[in-house]
Parts: sequence; structure tokens; C-alpha cells
Amino acid sequence: MHKSWMVAVLIAVLSLLPVVNGQVATGPTDIVGDWQGTLHAGNDLRTVVKITKDDKGTYKATFYSIDQGGAPIPVTSVDRDGANVTITLNVIGGKFEGKLSADSNTIDGKWSQGSNPLPLVLTRTTPATEWAIPAPPPEIPPMAADANPSFDVATIKPNNSGANQMQGLVIRGRQFLTRASSVEDLISFAYQVQAKQIVGAPGWINTERYDIEAVPDAAGTPNPAQIRTMIQKLLADRFQLKFHHDQKELPAYVMAVGKGGEKLKPTELKGPLPGLGLRPASGGIGLHVVNATIGDFTGFLQTLVLDRPVVDKTALTGRYDFDITFAPDDSQFNGHPPRFPTPQGSSTTPEPSAQPNLFDALQAQVGLKLSAEKTSVDVLTIDHVDHPSAN
Repeated sequence: MHKSWMVAVLIAVLSLLPVVNGQVATGPTDIVGDWQGTLHAGNDLRTVVKITKDDKGTYKATFYSIDQGGAPIPVTSVDRDGANVTITLNVIGGKFEGKLSADSNTIDGKWSQGSNPLPLVLTRTTPATEWAIPAPPPEIPPMAADANPSFDVATIKPNNSGANQMQGLVIRGRQFLTRASSVEDLISFAYQVQAKQIVGAPGWINTERYDIEAVPDAAGTPNPAQIRTMIQKLLADRFQLKFHHDQKELPAYVMAVGKGGEKLKPTELKGPLPGLGLRPASGGIGLHVVNATIGDFTGFLQTLVLDRPVVDKTALTGRYDFDITFAPDDSQFNGHPPRFPTPQGSSTTPEPSAQPNLFDALQAQVGLKLSAEKTSVDVLTIDHVDHPSAN
């Protein structure tokens, strides 16, 4: 065989083989399949990603963090540009960005979730290497809409950690949990008022903090209104709270849709409960919102972030998923913005000045406008409140 003819044949054969990262790929070239890898984030968390492709050629995926349970986490999008692969999960504020190897069997990248990225290598699985995904916990149906629940059992313990703000208020299964909550926090949440709308109370309702664990007396997952009802009854029963309503003109913030229109995305989750939380973000603080109404969002802002009531005038009625990254000022978080530990393997979080303030971030990132106004608002005048009765 003539040498030049052999070279031509070799070139023709090579041209039929896909090239990834400048190298000839010898294995599967699509990213469809099951992938897994371990995220070293303080604890080792095993991650599984199952990628498929629909009839239109669009990638779809489901994400599992199997050491945190077997419940699937919806993936917002999977994008591939040559060897570059991006997997986005808006519902938890997460993103994976990596490069596909020459043999298409690994994706070497980084995982970010509102903080500095952490290394994560995803490896294509085989039946012999794949990790078992645990069965998800049984889904708890919603509590009956007409239920008027109370806490059947409630344990209240002092929190002496030195925390100066509430560390969480969640429903986990049928269990209600809150950490480092003051009585002022509980009143604010239960009656949807800001701290300045609570008047005539003794100072200890803001300084003394409690951990509470409780279980409803009705079956099912309560909706936000039912959670507030249970906390109202707890305050009356265990703290002997008595108050009356007044009207008072106070400085407030009014939330409206910005001139360019809102930029909110309908939630990807089902269920009655919203999720709102804070996390570290490059150059500031990330506010992550899932399955929440604007009322849920304004309630969170006035309870934990802002120093005055927030009035919702958006007329928006849906449930949304969104993220906001901003730099707090001295008037927010009662002068004590949260400090987050630096993730393992990452550098120190940049200075907050790298991000816009909350007002500019709301307008630019989600199309909502927050403006200061003085208006008449409902206030709760405290007539009586005690330290909690014994468990």
C-alpha cells in the first residue's frame, strides 16, 4: 500500500471520530447516562446525577444527594458546549460547571451553592459501580385545609449559644423546629408584623432566646397559615401572651413591581411550604427563595433583614423561586449581618462591597422595587407576657 494513500485513509478514519478537549474520544461521546461523585463540603456528600435527552434533543436531569436522603432534586437546566458542561439547580441555588474528559467518562469541575466553588468530579457509572439511591421518605400529604391545629407536644429550652438572631424555623416531616428564636421573633412570624410593630413589651422578649421542638395535633403538612396559628396558640398557652391591636403611623418599606416588570420564575416545587434562607455569596450575602409568595418574602425581610415593616403592593399572587445577592448595610440584620464559615478548600469570602445594596439588587435581579414611605400600620400592644411555662 502506498504510504500517502495509507495516511489519507488514516485521516479519513480519524475524521469520523469525535474530538473532545482536542483529543480523539474513544468512549461514549454523549453525556446521557448516570454520573456520580463525592463533594467534600465539611462532610463527604455523595452526589448522583441522572442525565437524559428528550425528543427535541434537550438535556434533562435529576440530582440526588444520597447522604442527605433519597429525595430527587429537580435540575433546572443541563447545558453542553463542546467539552464544557453546566448543570443548574435553581431550587437549591446550586450550579456545577466542568469539562468532559477525552474518553467522555468523567466531568472534572466545581460545585457552587452561594459560596466559593468546591471541587467535584463526576464519573460515568456502570451497573457494577453505581451507588444505590435510598428510597425517599414517604410523602406526607397536606394537612386538611379546614384544620385548626395546635401543637400536641412542645418542648421549649433556653438557647445559650450567644446567637443574636433566629437561626431557623422549619417544618421537617411533621416536626416543627426553631433555633435561637426570641419571643419577639415568634410574635413577628405568627402575626406577620415587624419588630417595630410590637410595642409595650419587656426587653427580654428580644434578648432571651429559645429552641423549640413541637408536633402538631393534626395529620399532614401544615400550610404557612396553619403554622402561624400553632405558634399563636403556643404563645398564648406557654408564654401567656395577651395583646390588643392599634394603628400607628410608622416608617415602612413598600414593595412594588419595578418599571421594567418583574423577573420572577414560577416555582419548580410542589407543596404548601416556602423555603427562605441566607447563605454566603461572592462579595456579599445570598438570599435564596423557593416556593414562596411575595407575602412570604416580605415577611422574611421585615422579620430578619430590614428595620421597618414591609408592605406588599405588587399584586403578584404566584409562588416563585429566585435568588438575590447583595451587600448589607448597618441598618439591616439589626446591625449584625450573618457571618458564614469559609467553606473547606476555599479562600476567604470577598468584601461585601463587591455586590449592590439590597434595593438595587432587588430591582436589577428580580425586577422588584422597595421604597421608603411613612404609612399607617397595625401594631400589637403587649398587655402581658411571661417566660415560658415548664415542659
